[in-house]
Amino acid sequence: MRPMRAALFVVATTLTPVLLFTAPAFASGSAAPSTTTTVSARSGTPADEMSEDELRAAIAVILADEDSGRGVVREANAALNGTVDDMRAFLKTGYRLAQAEDDAVYIVRMLTNPNISDALRAAVNAALDDGSPETLRYFREVGQYEVGG
Repeated sequence: MRPMRAALFVVATTLTPVLLFTAPAFASGSAAPSTTTTVSARSGTPADEMSEDELRAAIAVILADEDSGRGVVREANAALNGTVDDMRAFLKTGYRLAQAEDDAVYIVRMLTNPNISDALRAAVNAALDDGSPETLRYFREVGQYEVGG
């Protein structure tokens, strides 16, 4: 199985610039693609229409991202070790949910900082109370900086 992962890594590193620079998020001028955007929007091919090799390559790109957290890595590897349907499910919904788990862990860790401001503590709690993947992602990428300290 290790040679397969090495091959996937090579494919992923080769495809990463192509997938990233053709993504609609970059075309619209935003700084980074949203993780709530499905992989199909990045590659232009819906997950339901991808071949097994394309599914593996798309997941390998996610694994190659240095910002992928433990939840994403765990779920991506589980999908790669599963069936084609498991890989499709990961790309359609599992990635978003695993990213939300990683975002929640990151946000909860902010509460352990003894120097956190009252405003930031309130914003952290509000984001956690909402709990939606979109809210958690937004707070991690943007909201925490809007509140400050």
